[in-house]
Amino acid sequence: MLLVTAVLYLWSLSASGYANQFYSAAVQAGSESWKAFFFGSSDAANSITVDKPPAALWPMALSVRLFGLSSWAILVPEALMGVATVGVLYAAVRRRFGAGAGLLAGGALAVTPVAALMFRFNNPDALLCLLMVCAIAAVLRALEDGRTKWLVLAGVCFGLGFLTKTLQAWLILPALAVVYACCAPVALRRRLGQLVLAGAAIVVSGGWWVAIVELWPASSRPYIGGSQHNSFLELTFGYNGFGRISGNETGSVGGGGRGGHGGGGWGQTGITRLFSSDMGGQISWLLPAALILLVASVWVLWRARRATDAEQAGQRAEFLVWGGALLMTFAIFSFMSGIFHQYYNIALAPYIAALVGMGATLWWRRGGRSAALVLAGTVAVTAGWSYVLLDRSPGWLPWLRWTVLALGALSVLGLLVPVWAGASARGGEPAGTDPLWGRRAVAGRRAGEPRSAGAGAAADGPAPRGAGGRARGGDGAGRSGRVHAPDGQHAQGRVDHHRGPRGARRHGRPRRPIPRWRAARYVAWHQRSHAGWPGQGHGAGHGSGHGSGHGGSPRQTSGHRSGRVPGAGRRWSYAGQSAGLPRRSGRAGRTWRLR
Repeated sequence: MLLVTAVLYLWSLSASGYANQFYSAAVQAGSESWKAFFFGSSDAANSITVDKPPAALWPMALSVRLFGLSSWAILVPEALMGVATVGVLYAAVRRRFGAGAGLLAGGALAVTPVAALMFRFNNPDALLCLLMVCAIAAVLRALEDGRTKWLVLAGVCFGLGFLTKTLQAWLILPALAVVYACCAPVALRRRLGQLVLAGAAIVVSGGWWVAIVELWPASSRPYIGGSQHNSFLELTFGYNGFGRISGNETGSVGGGGRGGHGGGGWGQTGITRLFSSDMGGQISWLLPAALILLVASVWVLWRARRATDAEQAGQRAEFLVWGGALLMTFAIFSFMSGIFHQYYNIALAPYIAALVGMGATLWWRRGGRSAALVLAGTVAVTAGWSYVLLDRSPGWLPWLRWTVLALGALSVLGLLVPVWAGASARGGEPAGTDPLWGRRAVAGRRAGEPRSAGAGAAADGPAPRGAGGRARGGDGAGRSGRVHAPDGQHAQGRVDHHRGPRGARRHGRPRRPIPRWRAARYVAWHQRSHAGWPGQGHGAGHGSGHGSGHGGSPRQTSGHRSGRVPGAGRRWSYAGQSAGLPRRSGRAGRTWRLR
């Protein structure tokens, strides 16, 4: 994928010439004068700076110093930033949702029109997009284990983003801070302390250059372009800051000072702004799909609890991070009355791509009637909106809009026909099976039996099937079913064939059934207690056929398979005899998987 993206962004790169000559002139000046390099001057004589901080100019100026002034020397760093952005997005999504979701997200970002344009141009937005994706990836790592270093790294990315395009880099900062404060797997006091350290990292990584410029004698440095009184702080909070929101931009080259809610010379403001004729074709192809999948996924994962189902809670946190970034940026772009160019929408591209990749993968793996309806509705809306966008340019490939509409209709039918036929959309599960709404009584849950209060251990897909029996009822949405034994044997209820913290059997007699969420919590605890497994050492307890006890290190036994479940992080699958788990009840051949 990265190779294809590199070819896409580098192919015929010189066709843009020197791209935005306003920034190309500053790059040339920076390649000739280190003082102009530091301040971001428009000329080597250091008379005036550009109206942005200089971080976005530094990679291009260094490239020109190395390879000489040319279109390729200026634009290749921008294209490589685009490839790096796709790679970081892929890695961030892949950690919890699998390689398929990562490829889908990275591919969607690579072919988004505004991204394909701006990663071949020399505006600051390319570097800003890369830094924002890196910041979100670091926050997601911090949400996994609560380690401070990842949050500090995110702060450094936000600080460098400030040196790239001032306050635009901080649009998503409130959303990420709130999600971390609410969802981090550490104590509240520690979370707040970590956020303070991250804020300090932002100040240091972004404030050092500002402090030097403000303390430097004005007579010996270039004039700060875009400001009225030769002050970078004035530029930050005025023309490049709150003036972009209100429209009162003193010194603006167009549209400034008008204020109001009409957007001045920059288009009509409102919730439909990014769907308009001049914006929609750049960014909104997958925007409806991202919003639908965000709402549906957060809703279905909302029951997850940090102590009972870490996997679902982690997935929910990732949706909240990417969704919060999308909604904050979308709201500000839709209603800001100041200067607003179409290419600003590149900031939305990675958030949309991530949500589409994660949401589509989550619902595809869940299967069942609700997943088919969500995916079919998403495909239908996307195909219909794509037809509208293509119809706005009827002279360009007129056959394409009808092809997209036809393929969308076929995809919707392919998703819904199995539901209409009474089978699951994921491969013929019995009628009445639905991972979102739970198993019916005919699928193993007795009529009137209360549902489990915790989140299900099977986050995705149908319940596993073993050699000697089959487990039904795990729906991945906080509901537990029952275990059905072969040949009419009595089954003890919900996932009762493990001896766990409160075992299902004692001295051969049944006890209280173990809910699936409790089994999941016990497995997570057991994994933490036996680092390096499976397959290391031979303990005296479990892992030795039908032995019992909790001592020793786990080992693989016959009939056992272990490995990473796609999209399930560190979770493992188990089959046959137990390996590293408490001994099962006497019935051989049972299968249980934590997915």
